[in-house]
Amino acid sequence: MGKSSIKDRILNHLAALYGEEQGAETWSILQGSLESFQKKNPQLTGMTPLDTLENLDALLITYADQIQSPGQPHLQTLADFIQGYLKGLTSAVHLLPFFPFSSDDGFSVIDYKAVNPIIGDWKDLNPLRKCCQLMFDAVLNHISSQSSWFQKYLRGEAPFTEYFLTTDPEEDLSLVVRPRAQPLLSEVETTSGLRHVWTTFSTDQIDLNYKNPAVLLEIIDILLFYIQQGALIIRLDAIAYLWKEIGTSCIHLPQTHQVIKLMRAVLDYVAPGVLLITETNVPHQENISYFGNQLSNSGGKYPLGDEAQMVYQFPLAPLVLHTFRTENAQVLINWASSIEIPFSSAAFLNFTASHDGIGVRPAEGLLSTEEIQGLVNQTLEHGGEVSYKTNPDESNSVYELNITLYDALNHPLNTPLDLGVKRFLASQAIMLSLSGVPGIYIHSLFGSPNSHESVEKTGRVRSINREKFQLSTLIKELKDDSSRASRVFSSYTHYLKIRKEHPAFKPLAPQQMLDLDDRVFALIRTADDESETVLCLINVTSKPVEISIDADGFDSSAAWIDLLAGDEYSPGEIKMGPYQVLWLKEE
Repeated sequence: MGKSSIKDRILNHLAALYGEEQGAETWSILQGSLESFQKKNPQLTGMTPLDTLENLDALLITYADQIQSPGQPHLQTLADFIQGYLKGLTSAVHLLPFFPFSSDDGFSVIDYKAVNPIIGDWKDLNPLRKCCQLMFDAVLNHISSQSSWFQKYLRGEAPFTEYFLTTDPEEDLSLVVRPRAQPLLSEVETTSGLRHVWTTFSTDQIDLNYKNPAVLLEIIDILLFYIQQGALIIRLDAIAYLWKEIGTSCIHLPQTHQVIKLMRAVLDYVAPGVLLITETNVPHQENISYFGNQLSNSGGKYPLGDEAQMVYQFPLAPLVLHTFRTENAQVLINWASSIEIPFSSAAFLNFTASHDGIGVRPAEGLLSTEEIQGLVNQTLEHGGEVSYKTNPDESNSVYELNITLYDALNHPLNTPLDLGVKRFLASQAIMLSLSGVPGIYIHSLFGSPNSHESVEKTGRVRSINREKFQLSTLIKELKDDSSRASRVFSSYTHYLKIRKEHPAFKPLAPQQMLDLDDRVFALIRTADDESETVLCLINVTSKPVEISIDADGFDSSAAWIDLLAGDEYSPGEIKMGPYQVLWLKEE
């Protein structure tokens, strides 16, 4: 793709956002920054998105200080653990915000370009850079109230007086979609008097004003800085709320999509191998809109899109939880059968757990009100919490379930360990079997229980699945074959090892869903070059099942080998134990 065509894209997006004259002025500033960046980083221009995407076997999601050891920078401790226990099994690491922050476990960023000194510094990323692709968080919707930008705004210092959104509280904001159950505007005292600033998520997280092109230029500079620090994937946090227009919902606005398209074009100009992934905890059709449209001048086997190359698969977590609660995979099968990737160079990030809770908004239209309430009831029964959002009519509705995935699936007091581990691993096998990239929250590797102590310490319900590990204690658990952590980890890493060895599980390898039995989640994965086919079967019930296989593309006379256990199966009737997982390949 030529530089001139990418330049035209950038100019078009800037004109759509700011008008032709101001758009051209903004480009004249931006162009100098891009050319300077390119001269310093010529190696990045020869990459393609597929170079990065096709090598994403699995992505580990973790806080930089998740694993700690006295006297050692947390980033170094994390790298040591990955090298010692996950080497070769996870090709990328998503480091949740590791910058200086004031609240929300990192998502109220004080300084976008600094590493939290408690965690380490930029050089402490070197061990991770050597072993894994890195994914950074770009927390672009808002910045900490303690940041220098906002403090200068309060003091009336230009240009920061135009960096934030102020609104008259008498304005009609009833249409604004709220992800939280708290006021949208926060009152602050400035040198010019009382102001009401826009705070979508909390009073400590002040929304940025993207109607000001200077803000956009600042943010692009930050994205380029992250790439210089080794980021090959950039997560656009809470991106759906980026642009505000009074009288609208202020979510998914056309201007927000224009900003993402602009970021994509900027990266195509200087670092085309860097991937964007959007974090939009919303219903499915709204979510996939962030893939954008196919670029008119890209074609071939892998045509390119003009927004994110990856989108979080938000419905998966609540649907998996529903599947195991009801011991019926039909809703999950129907949904997975309906999923389409808009173009073949894009992929979903499949995940069942994260640093946040399990969002239920993505289940809207897929699960009934009663079924969603069933998930709420099970969460509360299993020791979890529930977070709410405010609706336009000022009522509240469920936004997410705050609980570890292991305890969401298994009652902490009433579930035998053997059964609980099998059920949990079956849930992870569903994620690992699907086309796309599996995003594995680090707590899932160990089947972590709810951390009520963390909630008491922080006063935030989201802390229930954010407990930190001491390296010595974690290693001791992993060496104890009878512990939950050891049993989950050994099986989980075995899945990852087998998955990595087989091209049928590559991110862009296609899948074919099978509706064999509502007790079994079944699909076929086929390698891109058709060199192998794997039949994935997961029993989602606590009882043995027997199913009949009649799948196109399989030789009915050939024996099947289970890649996980090495057992041989004959075509036709397959007997499966409770929560058994089979990855079958023709011998």
